[in-house]
Amino acid sequence: MYEYKFVKIEFKKISGKPSEDYQEVIKKQAKEGWRFVQIFSPDLATSGVAVGTYYELIFERPVKQ
Repeated sequence: MYEYKFVKIEFKKISGKPSEDYQEVIKKQAKEGWRFVQIFSPDLATSGVAVGTYYELIFERPVKQ
């Protein structure tokens, strides 16, 4: 069984660039035992426009028993 963690990375309004470097977030989470699964832009899929406002990084790790 696995547990999941979702990390949201917002884009800055003016530059359109992420407020955090997704690669650094992935490295940090890996040090805490999380495995990167996927990067996803949920609002891109539902907004109907070609520009999203954030990414969501999905991580998993086995549940400790």
